[in-house]
Amino acid sequence: MGKITLSIDGIKVKANKGQTILKAALAHNIYIPHLCHHADLKPFGGCRLCVVEIEGRKSPIISCGVAVKEGMVVSTESPEIRQARRVATELLVLNHQVDCLECNKSIDCKLQKIISHVGIENGLVERLKRTANNTLAIDDSNPFFYRDPNKCVLCGICVRTCKEINGVDALDLNFRDYWKLSRKYQAGNISLSDIAVKGDAIRIAGFNDKPIAKSTCESCGECLVRCPTGAFISKTSVRTTREVKTTCPYCGTGCGIYLGVRGDRVLSARGDRNSPVNKGRLCVKGRFAYNFVNHPDRLTTPLIRRNGILVEASWDEALDLIATKFRQAQDKYGPQVLGGLSSARVTNEDNYLFQKLMRSLGTNSIDQCARL
Repeated sequence: MGKITLSIDGIKVKANKGQTILKAALAHNIYIPHLCHHADLKPFGGCRLCVVEIEGRKSPIISCGVAVKEGMVVSTESPEIRQARRVATELLVLNHQVDCLECNKSIDCKLQKIISHVGIENGLVERLKRTANNTLAIDDSNPFFYRDPNKCVLCGICVRTCKEINGVDALDLNFRDYWKLSRKYQAGNISLSDIAVKGDAIRIAGFNDKPIAKSTCESCGECLVRCPTGAFISKTSVRTTREVKTTCPYCGTGCGIYLGVRGDRVLSARGDRNSPVNKGRLCVKGRFAYNFVNHPDRLTTPLIRRNGILVEASWDEALDLIATKFRQAQDKYGPQVLGGLSSARVTNEDNYLFQKLMRSLGTNSIDQCARL
């Protein structure tokens, strides 16, 4: 892919042809505030925070929807841009529940970063917050995560994720009059309090404002990992101390995952974006069904039967016993006495090696449970 050169805030940068201004800036650590943009999704241009000025154009444009051009001169800061961002941020704060110390998304919240970048003072945040009606019910119908409409900034990332990545369409923007009110406010025709009263009607929910559990949601959690605020939060959200790279054990697809560990317990799972198999995406099992690892009854050592009782043994002892029993059975009844039952929870490569092992022992009696 060809490279072009442009200037962003006086800095010469190189970008790929067709790349948006926002992506080019972020790739060179030049921060442009944004909420509705996500690298996995198509440009949306809903939050209006990523506005920039281009030399030769009369008015600011949204950087997430305009491609770079050779010799383009971009400015990310000006009095007009700062005012536009402040208005957009005030509208977001107005209908947002700013209880950051109690929010599980606190240190990862993009809205916090934008408020700090724009420079909205705490006093103004409190005044705006008091005008809003933040009493919408939290949707806890999903067994794995909460949906808190009071912390939603209506960026649409969850809706677009469900549509563009999973093709499920479980979520939608309900009661869309908010956007009309926002435009009227920017034009000076209504006040912030008008939006606080009227604009809180719009929210992310299932079709016809139904709870998540009554929608077509597959509980994959892709909306949760992309949400920029605390609107989607896992019900088992606990900070971990380290991560371990591994492969999901639930099927033979071989999705790459990182398990979040704290002490000797597995507390979270996320997709490996560098994995060629799943590119960071996971199903409901891969993302949420890891608690079996922590179960007190889980076997952690081999068991062999002695005097009719199962007792713990080392791997060498257990494998030697299996080899001895195999040999005794084959010597007495022939190689076809052996049979192998493989698992759908291991990788395809492991299943291939298993069938090779059984055939090397002289039997073709092999089956597996990967037909679910």
